[in-house]
Amino acid sequence: MNGLPETMALAAWFAWIAGAVLSGGALVWIWNCGDPARPDRVPLAIASATGCAACTLFAGLGPDHVTGTLAIMARNLALIAAIFFMFSADGRAASLKPIRPVIITLVMVQLCQLPVLGLELRGAGFPAIARAAFEVRMLIDMLMAIGALMLLHNLYAGAATGSRYILRWSVIALSGIFAYDLNLATIAYLGGDYPGLLRDGRGVFAGVMGVLFALGISPAGPRVQFSPSRAVTFRTLSLVLIGVYLALMVVVAKSLPLVGGDFARTSQIAFIALAAAAAIAVLPSPRMRGWLRVTATKHLFQHRYDYREEWLRFTRTIGHGGAGGASLEGRAVKALADITESPAGLLLMPNEEAQLELTARWNWPTIAVPAAAAEHGLAGLLEQHNLIIALDEVRGGIDHQGETAHLPEWLVEAEDAWALVPLIHFDRLVGVIILARPRIERRLDWEDFDLLRVVGQQLASYLSEQAGQQALMDASRFDDFNRRMAFVMHDIKNLASQLSLLASNAQKHADNPDFRADMLVTLRNSADKLAALLARLGRYGASPSHELVSIDLAQLARKIAERFRPVHPVMLTREDSVEVMGDPEALEQTLVHLVQNAVDASGPGMPVCLDVTTQGLNGMIDVIDTGCGMSPEFVRSGLFKPFVSSKSGGFGIGAFEARELVKTMGGRVAVESREGLGTRFSVVLPLSDAARLIGRATQSDDPTSREVA
Repeated sequence: MNGLPETMALAAWFAWIAGAVLSGGALVWIWNCGDPARPDRVPLAIASATGCAACTLFAGLGPDHVTGTLAIMARNLALIAAIFFMFSADGRAASLKPIRPVIITLVMVQLCQLPVLGLELRGAGFPAIARAAFEVRMLIDMLMAIGALMLLHNLYAGAATGSRYILRWSVIALSGIFAYDLNLATIAYLGGDYPGLLRDGRGVFAGVMGVLFALGISPAGPRVQFSPSRAVTFRTLSLVLIGVYLALMVVVAKSLPLVGGDFARTSQIAFIALAAAAAIAVLPSPRMRGWLRVTATKHLFQHRYDYREEWLRFTRTIGHGGAGGASLEGRAVKALADITESPAGLLLMPNEEAQLELTARWNWPTIAVPAAAAEHGLAGLLEQHNLIIALDEVRGGIDHQGETAHLPEWLVEAEDAWALVPLIHFDRLVGVIILARPRIERRLDWEDFDLLRVVGQQLASYLSEQAGQQALMDASRFDDFNRRMAFVMHDIKNLASQLSLLASNAQKHADNPDFRADMLVTLRNSADKLAALLARLGRYGASPSHELVSIDLAQLARKIAERFRPVHPVMLTREDSVEVMGDPEALEQTLVHLVQNAVDASGPGMPVCLDVTTQGLNGMIDVIDTGCGMSPEFVRSGLFKPFVSSKSGGFGIGAFEARELVKTMGGRVAVESREGLGTRFSVVLPLSDAARLIGRATQSDDPTSREVA
C-alpha cells in the first residue's frame, strides 16, 4: 500500500518532465522554423518558454510551489497577447477597437492574482483566509479562461475562409489550454483543492498544445492534415478492436468469480475457451477484414476537397451577377481561383487569328500582358490535349506534350504564375485561365487536375452560352437598326425631293432676284447635304461601290492633320512614302473617325500622333494618343461591338464601321491600349505593288483568263 503514493508521485514527475520537454521543443521549433511574418510568433514563443519553465519548476519544487504558479501567470499573459496579435493579423482593424478593452480587462484580472497569491501565502496559518484566497484565485482563473475562450470564438467565427486555414491550429491549441484550465479551476473551486490527476496532467497537455502552436506557426502548418496510409489505418483499427475484445474478455472473466462456488471457475474456463474460438473464427475471416477496410475508408479518409462545398461556392460565384457586379469573365476567373485558393487570375480568349488575348483579370493588376498574350500554337496544343500546365514543372524542365516550346516568355518569367487551365467546350478551346501562386506553397496533384478540368469544362459552357446569346442580341439589334435606317432613308429621300422641287419653283416664281438667288443657294446646299447624307447612310451593310486605287498614305495623313489642326494638335511623327490599295473616301472616313476618337480621349494640348510606315508587304498608319486608354475587357468585348460605346450618348457604331470598311479593302485594324497610358490604332493595308503582283498571279492562274488571251 505504501508503494502506491510513491508510484503516483513518480508518474506525476514524469508528466511534468514530459510537459517541459514538449514545451521546450515547441519553443525551439517556433523560433527556428516559424514563419517570421506571423505577428503572434514572439508571444507564442514566450508562452512556450514560460510553460517549459512552469513544468520544470513544478517537477523540481512540487506542484504547489509559488514560482510555478507565477510562471503559469506569465504564460497566460503571453497567450492573451498572442490572441490580440491574431486579431490584428487577420486584417480586421475595425474589430480591434472593441477588443482592446477586453484584452486590457483580462490582463488586469490576471495581475490581480499577485496580491491574492501573496495573501494566501501570508494567511497559510489561518485556514479560513487561505481557503478564501484560494477560491478567489480559482475564480480569477475561471474568468481568464472564459474571457479567452470568448475571444477565440469571435476570432475564428469572424475570420475569412482563407484566414481560418492559417489560424486553425493556433486556435485549437489556445482553446485546449484555456478549456483545460477552466475545468481544472472549476473542479478545484467546488472541491476546495486541485484534483491530483488533472493537476499532474496539466504539463503534458500544455506540452501537446505547444506542439500544435509549432505546427500552426510553421509556413506549411496550416495545410497539414492527418492522412495516414490505408494499410496503417487498417492495422491500427484492427489493433483497437482486438484491444477492446481483450479488455472485454478480462472484465467478464474477472466478474465471473463474483458468482461464487465451483460453477465460477468452470464458467471462467468455458468463457475463455468460447471467446478464443470466436476470435479464431471471426477475426481472420475475409468478411470481417472487408468490413474493417470499408469502415476505415468511409469514416477515416477524405479527399482533399469537400466537393459539395466547392460546388456550392462555385455556383454562388458564377450566379452572383447583376448591375454593378463583376462580368461573367471575371467571375469565371474567381470561381476557378477559389478552388485552389489562388489570390489572382487571368482569362485569355482566342481572337479571330487563334491568338490568345487578355479578356479579364481578377486581383492581378501588376502583371503586364502583351496584346497577343500567346500564339495559336499554344491554343491548338491545349485544345488537342486538354492539358493543365503546372508552370513550376515547365520552369524545372519537365515537358509533357511539347508545351514548353509554345509558352510565351512573359508567362514563364512571371514567378507568380502557377497554373494554366484550358476551358474546353465540345472539343473547342473557349479560353484559358492563368492562376496565381497560392499563399501556401504546394504542388498540383491528380485530384487538383481532375477537379480543375471538370470546372474548366463547366466554365467553358457558360462562356460559350454567353457568346451565343450576345450574337443573337447583336443580330436582333442589327435587324432593328436596319429597319430604322430604312425609315430614315425613306423620309430623307422625300425631303430631298421636296427641297429640289421647291428650288425649281423658286426659280420660276420669285420676283426679287436677290432673294431668289439667296434662296436658290440655300436650298441647293441643303439638298446637296441631304443627298450626301443619304448616300452615306446607304453604305451601311452594302458592299463597296468604288474601285480600289493607289493611295499615298503620307499625303492622306497630312491632309487629316491639317483638317484637325485648328481644334487640336495632330502631328506626323513619321511619313514614309507608302502607297497602298484602298478606297480613298472610305479610308479617309475611317481615319477621321479614329483621329476624332483619339482627340476625344486626350486632354487639352496633348498631341495625337500619326505614324506612316511600311510593314513587309503592307503599309501601316498608326493613330497614337496618350489619353485615358481602355481596359482589356472593353477592347475584347466592347470596342468593335455595335451599339457598345464608352462615350456618354455614343451610338457605338463608329469603331465597328471603321473596321468593316478596312476589311472590305483587304486590310485590318489592330489596337493596343493600356489604362492611364493611351491607345494605338493601326490601320494595315496591302501595298499597291504587292496588290498588283497578287492580282496578276491570280489572273494568270485563272483558266478563263488564259482562254480569253
